Amino acid sequence: MQEVEHLVKMANQIADNFSFHEDAVERISDHLRRFWAPSMQQKLISLDNSGGEGLKPAVREALKGLDAG
Repeated sequence: MQEVEHLVKMANQIADNFSFHEDAVERISDHLRRFWAPSMQQKLISLDNSGGEGLKPAVREALKGLDAG
């Protein structure tokens, strides 16, 4: 499995874990900011900027918070 595919899988799992929270997008963004290396975050942001193939909508929304933060 390529690195980006692995990152997508992990990010989607985080989204699944937070999906029952009303503030899921904020929690996903916070988790990625706190526990993922900036290089990992940037790879997902780049993927999102090129269409976000494979990323769940909540992850794509959470990445906007990272890009701005």
